[in-house]
Amino acid sequence: MIAEAGLAALWLAAALALLQLFLAFSGTKGGKDELLGAVRPTAVAQGLLTAFAFGALITLFLRSDMSVLLVATNSHSMKPWLYKFAGTWGNHEGSMLLWVTVMGVAGAAVALFERALDRATHMATLGAQAAISLGFYAFLLFSSNPFARIDPPPPDGQGLNPLLQDPGLAFHPPTLYLGYVGLSVAFSFAVGALLTRRVDAAFARAMRPWVLAAWVLLTLGITAGSYWAYYELGWGGWWFWDPVENASLMPWLAATALLHSVTVLATRDSLRAWTIMLAVVAFSMSMVGTFLVRSGILTSVHAFAVDPERGSFILALLALYIGGALALFGWRIGSVKEGALFQLASRESMLVVNNLLLSVILGIVLIGTLYPLMTEAFGHKVSVGAPYFDRVAGPLALALMVAMAVGPLMRWRRDELRLVGRRVALPVLIAVLLVVAMSVFAAGRIGLLPFLGLVVAGSVGVASLLPLWRRKLWRTPLFTWGMVIAHLGCAVSLAGMASDSAFTTEKLIAARPGDTIRTAGWTLRFVSITPVAGDNWTALQADMQVDRGGAPVLIHPQSRFFASPPTTTTEAALLTRWNGQLYVVLGEEVEGGRWQLRVWWKPFVTLIWLGGGLIALGGALALIGREKRGWIGKWRARRAEV
Repeated sequence: MIAEAGLAALWLAAALALLQLFLAFSGTKGGKDELLGAVRPTAVAQGLLTAFAFGALITLFLRSDMSVLLVATNSHSMKPWLYKFAGTWGNHEGSMLLWVTVMGVAGAAVALFERALDRATHMATLGAQAAISLGFYAFLLFSSNPFARIDPPPPDGQGLNPLLQDPGLAFHPPTLYLGYVGLSVAFSFAVGALLTRRVDAAFARAMRPWVLAAWVLLTLGITAGSYWAYYELGWGGWWFWDPVENASLMPWLAATALLHSVTVLATRDSLRAWTIMLAVVAFSMSMVGTFLVRSGILTSVHAFAVDPERGSFILALLALYIGGALALFGWRIGSVKEGALFQLASRESMLVVNNLLLSVILGIVLIGTLYPLMTEAFGHKVSVGAPYFDRVAGPLALALMVAMAVGPLMRWRRDELRLVGRRVALPVLIAVLLVVAMSVFAAGRIGLLPFLGLVVAGSVGVASLLPLWRRKLWRTPLFTWGMVIAHLGCAVSLAGMASDSAFTTEKLIAARPGDTIRTAGWTLRFVSITPVAGDNWTALQADMQVDRGGAPVLIHPQSRFFASPPTTTTEAALLTRWNGQLYVVLGEEVEGGRWQLRVWWKPFVTLIWLGGGLIALGGALALIGREKRGWIGKWRARRAEV
């Protein structure tokens, strides 16, 4: 009965979404308070029902109820509980139910906690959120039912893709989905503001926390996904420019631009139309990413669906929502008043430059991702790989970093270039010193892009800290700390990327137990090959003793075999030091009792994910700081009234 109860909850939630849409738009159009008064409770009830449906599916997976088709095809009774739990969203139907659940719960949160918007815009926003949800309910109920039964049920399931049986996959998809759906809330805000013609600073202050929260979660999701691919796939890289990776990067780029634009609108009442457009683009990229992953046009460990019918359904939703929003934008944008003006030399100008660079990079990634698919549709196979993205987007990303560093050092409205020159003197000096030092010690050993990356990272790292100069640190607002830490995180990540590209050494060798391997100052002694067994896998494990002038350490790269589904995976051995990681992968056995071994020494590669964590931390501090200021303001206002 659990499956039937979950399905019934899903149908009821869909019916409430339809009711919410009717109440919101009929009430707003006719000015009927009795209808509008029912919108918020309806949104809350809808959120509770979706949470119940998702809880029911989790229960079915944890109980290994093989009478449910989704459980039978994506789980196994012998699987550890964590992977039964994570298996709930490690498939097409479950991940879409997670999407709908997060959307429903987010709608309930908007209904309960949003107080900054005027009532009409608030109701129109909830109506727009209900309209988006309806399409996804229809997708689940008519095309991807997660509660469908199978008769007769198998004694055990087929199991989850072994590559997805990793703790990182228990957290990576939910954080990404929270970010995607957060952008749907921003989209609904934009639609609501267009419908009521109230695009102003107050609207931006209401939307900013949702954009900021979505951006933090997207950052965490992408960072976690990058590290998962790095250690789990065994290829030694942290970004492949895979279309599925790009599917999460594109919304993040748009959300980053939106975050800066909505800050300008909230703070200085500028960039009104641009902010609305970015809200539409950011959610559009979420939908494009969903289409790429769910349509079956891509083959990837992340791409769950291989069903063109489902892809067509999502494509129809994409056309409906984005086409409708763009039509509304075109219809109403003429009524959006021009915001406050600013001088060319101002912080607003640098944020516009920031937005334009982000938009161009987004366009480059979008073209590089879709172009092979479009040419294949016309019978020509073309691949667009890392060289295109690195060479085209790389220089623009460096320019973006420079703009990011200079922007916070400029004043709002207008500034004097002479004074700006003084403020950026130290970062420029650091850049010059780095160019000289690296020309002496690394000239000819590394490529131009990593060279520039290291120079820009050092300079931007210093510039990021300058907004704290001569401030009383304990009295500095949290959102200023957040900006500083997020920008510093960008510099740290860039330093890690450039170091990895410039200085990584790789050695591929066939060795037998007893052999010694030397690379990049490391000595690796191949001790033995040992069979080991886990909960639902067996493995051959290489026992290796490694040292670099200190005490020897044992590491254990493995080659694992999963019986259900039959799959062999590699489990890389990572040894982390302050200045990098040793990365060892065990391959297949070759003639003469030798084993393939791939060894990397990757200097400062961990800075990539440390920087990602700092970026997310900075965003979280900014969110807390902004909300804290709002709460304090309201508390003081109430006290003044008393």
